[in-house]
Amino acid sequence: MLAGETGVKVFTATKAKERDELGENITRWLRSNPEIQIIDKKVTQSSDNDYHCLTVTVIYKKP
Repeated sequence: MLAGETGVKVFTATKAKERDELGENITRWLRSNPEIQIIDKKVTQSSDNDYHCLTVTVIYKKP
């Protein structure tokens, strides 16, 4: 069992501009939470004829 608080943060983008900014948004969140320890992460892409969705899921622990 992990000591401390465990959390999940999900970043998602559907529009091209949002996908372009996704990395910056994740970096900004990580910099504003320097105390967290990333336990796992997963990148998921899904699409249909009209939309392409990119999701980054971060599982983390706070001391």
